[in-house]
Amino acid sequence: MSNKRYEIKTSCPQCGCSALSHLSKEEMMERFGDVANVELECSECMAKFHTDMKNACPEWDKECRIK
Repeated sequence: MSNKRYEIKTSCPQCGCSALSHLSKEEMMERFGDVANVELECSECMAKFHTDMKNACPEWDKECRIK
């Protein structure tokens, strides 16, 4: 098991609230898998929105494409 953490940076298009999460490889696979777009929910205004994984976490996007 790796200690590497991936950083997910997002910003809500409705209210502008930003979020930052640090997830392990196992958590990333469980939550997102190998997808190009992810659906997220803003913790402030509860709006659901989609974002590109390449923008939210370029490092994870690149690693998934290799496999």
